[in-house]
This record gives sequence, structure tokens and C-alpha cells, in this order.
Amino acid sequence: MDKKRGSREYFEGVAKFVEFASLSARNGKILCPCVKCVNLISVLPNVARDHCWASGMLNNYKVWKFHGESTAATTATVCGSSHVQETLNEYGDFRGMLHDLCPPHEMAPEPMEEGPTVQHVDEGMNDEANKFYKMIDDVDKPLYEGCTKFSIFSAIVVLFQLKTLCGWTNKSFTMLLQVLKDLLPSDAKLQKDHYEAKKIIQDLGLGYEKIHACPNDCMLFWKDNVNLDACPCCTASRWKTNEASVASKNASSTKGKKKAAKILRWFPLKPRLQQLFLSPDLASSMKWHVHGRTDDGVMRHPADSEAWKMFDTKYLEFSSDPRNVRLGLAADGFNPFGIMSTSDSTWPVMLVPYNLPPWLCMKRSSLILSAVIPGPTSPGLAIDVYLQPLVEELRELWDVGVQAYDASSKEIFQLRVALMWTINDFPAYADLSGWSTKGGLACPSCAMETDSRYLKNGHKFCYMGHRRWLDVDHNFREEVASQIIPDTEHFVGRCLGRKCQLAYNKRKRGEADQSGWKKRSILFTLPYWEDHKLRHNLDVMHIEKNVMDNILGTLLNLKDQTKDNYKACLNLADMGIRTELHLQRRSDDKYIIPPACFHMSSSERDGFLQVLKDVTVPDGYASNISRRVNMKERKISGLKSHDNHILMQQLFPIALRESLPSHVTRPLIKLACFFREICSKTLSVLDIVTVEADITVTLCELEKIFRPSFFTVMVHLVMHLAAEAKIGGPVHYRWMYLIER
Repeated sequence: MDKKRGSREYFEGVAKFVEFASLSARNGKILCPCVKCVNLISVLPNVARDHCWASGMLNNYKVWKFHGESTAATTATVCGSSHVQETLNEYGDFRGMLHDLCPPHEMAPEPMEEGPTVQHVDEGMNDEANKFYKMIDDVDKPLYEGCTKFSIFSAIVVLFQLKTLCGWTNKSFTMLLQVLKDLLPSDAKLQKDHYEAKKIIQDLGLGYEKIHACPNDCMLFWKDNVNLDACPCCTASRWKTNEASVASKNASSTKGKKKAAKILRWFPLKPRLQQLFLSPDLASSMKWHVHGRTDDGVMRHPADSEAWKMFDTKYLEFSSDPRNVRLGLAADGFNPFGIMSTSDSTWPVMLVPYNLPPWLCMKRSSLILSAVIPGPTSPGLAIDVYLQPLVEELRELWDVGVQAYDASSKEIFQLRVALMWTINDFPAYADLSGWSTKGGLACPSCAMETDSRYLKNGHKFCYMGHRRWLDVDHNFREEVASQIIPDTEHFVGRCLGRKCQLAYNKRKRGEADQSGWKKRSILFTLPYWEDHKLRHNLDVMHIEKNVMDNILGTLLNLKDQTKDNYKACLNLADMGIRTELHLQRRSDDKYIIPPACFHMSSSERDGFLQVLKDVTVPDGYASNISRRVNMKERKISGLKSHDNHILMQQLFPIALRESLPSHVTRPLIKLACFFREICSKTLSVLDIVTVEADITVTLCELEKIFRPSFFTVMVHLVMHLAAEAKIGGPVHYRWMYLIER
């Protein structure tokens, strides 16, 4: 390749290369390594030979890894750009990354004349191809003369990766580039600012679109409404208004660009799904749920679940191709600045590809960011407005699909997609499903059959009556679409914006709430959504945390957290039950709360907390829980969700044993065992049926111990977790830990 093109040595070398490459030909074709095809086009060996004779062979292609040669079998050539490419391996295979973005494709062979002549393959190339070939050139060009560590392309990619990992601002990134330009030699090909550097990254694809939204969440200025300047529902302006703009309103000419009041960032799904199949290893992993999964009746993955199998049975055409993708949708709000007092909240919408095996499925790298909904407040029911682009794309991916290239089988196929369910905390459950998770009908599983009672003294609802599930053969109540659709018919077409919602609620104030529905979810526009057996998941993470908070607050009598106070005693008197726990009069104007079986003495509380204080856990297993224990004030505070997870399933049963009577500790330990069983990595239907029957008895026993105020809706939802696990499979594919992290 270093010989002069046209020399006898060059012709003989190319002939020897073609002879070697033909040994690993696929369907009689090899990748062409000429400077025009750059190992992207599959051609016949004699065509590749003619291309290399006419245009020249890639000078840096020293290790013929695309033609059957092992990297280890060839000694490194320390010269020119090839040395740059080899030393770059410690930062990543950038050429391989570009090949994943644009995989090889076959070109129909054309009749070639004798001798070293060839038709130029760059004729008629589109802009995308030209961008790709320019990036290929940038991969091979050193950052400056003599640089052996970085090329023009790899330097920017590595810097952007550090920017993402370390949270650098755009301004700090520009300042860093300016300093690096002063430090590096004058011939360094480094961009001057963030804007110029971002252009290179944008050529890799995976960008996003900005869609303007109504400030009151009524609509998107999108498609037919893209040219409107004001919302037709609430008449709010599409643009930001400030004092400067008002002052210059009557001026003859205005400077500057209008700024949208609210912007949705939408990341199109199709290119991201296509890229899942561009890497041969990842493309193979996307078919694991059919070709790699062990089907022995044990649930280790959503593919083992009843919901997945039911969907496969109903939609045979979709399930016949293992490459068709099943997704889970997760949405949650967070503060991007990390300051609790700041009201600027952002709502990312993420997708989880469930085709992947367990060791890849719930990894951060597998998440697909679909949309970023702006703050500063939660979108509430209007989240449907912001999901419109995604839902429309999901419907198109179901009806038509998108053409994708499978790098593992080297073929083009029509990729289709189905959304399986949503993953969200309980408030977001209401926003996505349309069922109100507040009030007397707060349980979405029981729906209209929710057994609740309003506590007049506590001004809250309690959810008891678990005795109705004592029959082991009770069935999980399904939300049958044939019931949901007529119940939500009057919501179709109603504006979900904040002002419209306030006006609607004002008109309805004083009327009895006969239904828990607040809207019909936009997800029902997907043709298959009504056939799903499980549409929205109860989040085990938040339920476990809230139940643990209830227990600790009550047992340790923590201020503002205990469910055992004088109001709870008054509620018992109003209900006319458990007279031994009613308030007891000590004098004419003083009452005392009588001791209950779950009350700890000072010594028992000290013993309970001392066990937690002495706990030392392995690094990475949990946070330092002992630091959360305050022995002087006899309290525990500052626990995170995962701390409550470790407490409930591991530490709490141990610390509780010698602190309370056995008839109190027994159901609490059984509750901890229930969460441990539900959160297991593997589940069997028989085991789930057993724990479902046990948790019914456990909750009934807890009703005999604690006061009604203890039984919030989160405690009640424990009853439905086993049934959902039986339908949806292991909970660690359906909870919020990954999303919140």
C-alpha cells in the first residue's frame, strides 16, 4: 500500500490481498478497501481489485480485520496515521463506531473492462454519505503533525464524552477549547468553540427536534398548528414576553429573535432503534428473548411473563420476527440543578428495550431518551399533549415499521415496535393512566370496588377491609378496555391545559365524583393498547419506601411521621371499634393515649436502634445506614429509597426480634419476607400464588395491630403486587430505581 500506485509491486500486492480476502468472502463478495468504498460496500473480488488499482487502497488499512486477518497476528506499524489509529484503541474504536453508524451494503456488480479501470462510486452520493466519508478522513488525520494519541474526530468525541460525564456547561466547554488551542501547536485542527465542535457530533446523527408548546400545556405548535402565534384554547402567546420586548413593541424595527415560552425536546425514535441493530453483538442480543432465553417455567425476564405470552399469541405476525422491539415507557420529574428549593423541574420520558438479556436490559446505556418535557411544574394530565410525537411514531412503527439493517445476519428487514407498559411512581401513574390516585377510589387495581373510609379527625382516607381477599382463589381485577372506553368517552377531545382543567374542576365542584377517571389516556390510540393485560405498573420501589416509613415512624413514634396520635384515637371512637385504644381521660381537661401493643419502651427502642447503629455493610451494597441513626434523640432519619429497601428485606427483621411481642413482630417479619420474595430475580407462578395468599393474611393481622390511619393507599397497594408480578414478571424490570438514578 506504500508503493507507488501503478507500479508492478503495487499491482502484485493488490492481487495478493484479493487472493487472501477471497478466503473469507461472504456470498462470494468482500468489502472493498479502496479509498472510495472505504470497506463499506460489498463487491466481487475482481471488482475490489479493479477499484484498488484505479483509486488506490486505504493507506492506513494495515491490519485487514474486515477480511479475515487477526489484529494479534500482525505487528504494529509505527508510522503516519496507522499509528494514530492503533494507539487510539485505549480511547475507543472510532472507525468501528462509524462503521456501526453506516454498515456495509451491497452494490450490484457492473461489467468491468480489462485492466485497471473502475467506475467511480462517489457519483450520485447524497449529503449523508459525503458527511460520513469526511468523518472517515477525520478519523485518520492526526490532530496535529506528530500527534499519536488523537485524531481530529476522536479528540472532539472524547472531549464531549467528558463534558457529559462531568456535567460541563457549554460555556466551560468553549473556554476549555480556547485554552487547548493555546496549549497545542499552531497547526492543531481543534474547533474554536462549543458550537463548531457540536457540528461534528451532529453528523453522527441522534439529534433532537424542538417543538414549541403552549405555556399552559394546552397544545403543541406542531404539524397543522406550526404557524400559530397563540394557543386557540387559552389564547396564551407562543412567545416569551418581557419588559424589553414590550418597550420595543411599537418600534419601527425589532432586533433579535423571538423566544418560545415553552419547548419540548423530542428525540425521534426510529434512528435510535435502527442503531440497536448496527452493532453485530447488540443485534444478536436484541434477539436473545427468543434464541437465548431458557423457557423452563421460571420467570427471569418479561418474556417469561403472562402479559408477554398473551401478546405473542394475539399478534402472531408481530411475534414471528424476534427482532421486533418491545418497549417500556418511563416518565419521572427531577430537578436538573440538584437544588430542592429551585422550582425548575424537568420531565424526561425514557424507553426501555425489553428484547435485551437481563444483563443489558436495565442498564443505563440501554435506556432510550424519547422526550424532555419542560418545567417548572409537572405536566399532570397534560403529559398526553407532550407524548403526541412519540405516540404517533409508535403507531407508525406498529402499522408500517421502519427499514433497518441487521448487522448480525447482514440483512435488511422491516422493524416494528410495540409498547408493553409504563413505569412510573404513583402520582405519575394518575397522569399517564387517567385514573385519579387520590380520594376514596385511589387504588387503580380495585377501581370502583376500592374499600376506603374517610377519617374525619385525620382528614384523610384509610384503606382497610383486606378480609375480602381471604379466599385464595380471588382473581386480580383487570381493567377491561371495553369498560374503560365508554367510561372515558366524555373526556375525548377535552383540553388538558392548566387553565382549561381549572375551569372544568370549578364547574364540577360540589358534584359527587362517581368515577375515578380524569381523562382517556393517549396510549389508547395505539391499536394494541386495549389488549394489554398490564398497562401501568405499580412501582414497588416507592411502595416499599412508603410502607417502611409508616412502620418506622409509628414504632419509633417519630414526630410528624407516626400514624399513632390523638387524632388516630378519635378515629377509633368514631368508628366504634377497639375501645381499649380510645383516648383515656386523666382529668377534666387532659387525655392520654393508651399504650398499644406496638409501643416500644425506651430500652426496647434503644436496642432496636443500636442494632442498626452497629450495622456495617459491604462497599456498594448500601449507603452507611448507621449514620442515619441518632441514639440521643432515639430516631432514624434521612433514609433514601434504597436504604428502605435494605432495611425492609435484610435489617429490619433482625432488629425487630427482641423489641416487641411475637404477635406483633410475626406479621411485620412476614411483610418483610413478602417484599423479599416479590423482589427476587427469579419467580415461579406457584410461589407467587402462595405469597399472594400469605400477604392477605398478613394485612389482616396488621389491621388487628395498628390504627386505621396506618393503612394509607401505599399499604393497601401491597395487596396487588403479587398479582402484577404474576402477570408482568420480575419487578426489577418494572420499578423506578433505574429511572430515578
